[in-house]
Amino acid sequence: MERGQAVASLIAEDWREVAFRAGSTDRERAEAGVRLAYRTAGLAEPERIVWAASPARGAVLAAVATGGARALGPFGELPEIAEVARGGPGASVRHQVRTVPWERARAEAYARLGAPGWARAWAEHAAPLWDPVNRLVTMLRREVRGLAGDDATAEALLRGAMLDAVLGQHDAPWLAVFDRVLPGEALRGLGEVACSAGWWWPYERVAIVSERPLASYRDELERPHRAEGPAVAYGDGFALHAWHGMPVPPGFAQELAALTPARIDNEENAELRRVMLEHYGYERYLRESGAKPVMRDETGMLWRILMNDDEPVAMVEVVNSTPEPDGTFRTYFLRVPPFTRSPREGVAWTFGLSAEEYQPEKET
Repeated sequence: MERGQAVASLIAEDWREVAFRAGSTDRERAEAGVRLAYRTAGLAEPERIVWAASPARGAVLAAVATGGARALGPFGELPEIAEVARGGPGASVRHQVRTVPWERARAEAYARLGAPGWARAWAEHAAPLWDPVNRLVTMLRREVRGLAGDDATAEALLRGAMLDAVLGQHDAPWLAVFDRVLPGEALRGLGEVACSAGWWWPYERVAIVSERPLASYRDELERPHRAEGPAVAYGDGFALHAWHGMPVPPGFAQELAALTPARIDNEENAELRRVMLEHYGYERYLRESGAKPVMRDETGMLWRILMNDDEPVAMVEVVNSTPEPDGTFRTYFLRVPPFTRSPREGVAWTFGLSAEEYQPEKET
């Protein structure tokens, strides 16, 4: 690997670690970064920096800052509200602090690299991080909106507050690009906050800054996931429960250990039911639920599981023609499209062929 590529790789990995960093927040470094970001934007430093234990709490405080205290009802009891409201926070300066520096940096990078170079820089540094980080941000926003329950006004205020946030550590994908292409002072304040804290909200006189999570867990595809508890947990109790990237209720992972076919059948949420099926195992479910095969031909057996309020699950049971070392033949279940008509059609689909095109000369 050339030196330039090695440096680029190290920078990308550093920002990946920042994006998913958990543990204690470096408040001193974060506050210095906030003040630098204001000065870089040509603004006076904020008079006060108010800390929130989670992005959820920060979003509530930001909603209060924009005049939503009464509409937020029970959220109006947070002790930090008085500090945010004291003297008035002023207007949001997110545009000056985050949007304008980003636009300038992108324009400078584009002018320096040209279209192909910018595309390559984005592909090397931002793209690998973009999907996993954006997935996490989307899930956190959904969880925060859920705090409003059936209160449509509160939900709208929280939604607006979250869209008005600077994402701190979750701005890592694009910060990684500029760290490589334009190292220097222009974005250093934003980078310092990203490296030391979570989401934050800049106003004329007040900055609201949220802590990083205390714990964060992912699966091998970098999706939020944990079986023993919340995938992402903050110090005030706000948490994200997820199973391989899908939001699930608290305690869902523990429930998987005691699944039965009846419990799976009775689950009303189709997405959760799919997770239950995958965890329980299709073969086991077919065996224990008393499911009946649909059709058999020379390629295998077609099974179809009818699901309440969801498309059916279709599986083709096939037997490996190559014996195991002990002389037995292993059985496999292949997931196929829900309305597959025959085992041959299902097996052919796994090879990207039609049933008519699937004519194997020899099975292995």
